[in-house]
Amino acid sequence: MSKKNIDAKTKEILLRFQKNEITEYYVYKSLSEKFSGNNKKILEIISEDELAHYNLWKNYTNINISPNKFKIWWHIFLSKLFGVTFALKLMEKGEEEAQQVYENLIKTLPEAKSILHDEDKHEQELLKLIDEEKLNYIGSMILGVSDALVELTGAIAGLTFALSSIKMVGIAASVTGISASLSMASSSYLSIKSEIESDNDNNNKNPLKASVYTGVAYILAVFVLVFPYFIVSTPIVALAWTLVNALVIILFFTYFISVVKGVSFIKRSFEMALICLSVAGISFLAGMALKLIFDVNI
Repeated sequence: MSKKNIDAKTKEILLRFQKNEITEYYVYKSLSEKFSGNNKKILEIISEDELAHYNLWKNYTNINISPNKFKIWWHIFLSKLFGVTFALKLMEKGEEEAQQVYENLIKTLPEAKSILHDEDKHEQELLKLIDEEKLNYIGSMILGVSDALVELTGAIAGLTFALSSIKMVGIAASVTGISASLSMASSSYLSIKSEIESDNDNNNKNPLKASVYTGVAYILAVFVLVFPYFIVSTPIVALAWTLVNALVIILFFTYFISVVKGVSFIKRSFEMALICLSVAGISFLAGMALKLIFDVNI
């Protein structure tokens, strides 16, 4: 098909592609300025690929398209908040949808096949692109948050029925959470140090940093789970609020993991939610039983 006789529908699709390609060119270009060495080189190559794609579609539409400035800002913002890898992976997930459209265009525009190949190559490059500290210690963060969600949610549920005073529940849960966070941080430090000292380990993690990531993640989870008990006056309402907060944390972290690691968001979030709520339910029943058995009224 010649450049002059593409139909209106195809032209509309190509204009969308143009805008997407020029936008991603600026995103990659901007992020490349944050790196040096091999990471910088790869980002620059990908940005130039995106620009080449834009110019290819422009040859068919003969129209200049401005980038989506909000999308550029948004992905740069995400890179600062959650890391460059997360921002790029999230952007590449959007390209997965475009790949299906590219495949449909191959018969009409043979050039779409080469672009589809480039997009696949981008995905493979990004999988091994960045040696980022946040990702090096993501395992420690997940360990801290996961343990806090299961252990502390269960403790709070048990204490809610075992103790009559809602403030006492909040204080007891806070003390439990802080103690557990210090324990988890210490365990993380010793675990990473042991791995590094192993002859077969090539781990370049810093034990102290790993323990800090674990401890901070745990403490933040403790705060989010406990603070309802210092705000509301009804124990059941506070417990319900805590469980909602736990589910929000689960959804946030599983989404982050699903983007960065490429795992199933639905499966992982369902598993974590089921474990967390199951432990909370069992602990709540245990607290109820213990209060009845020992006739505690604090």
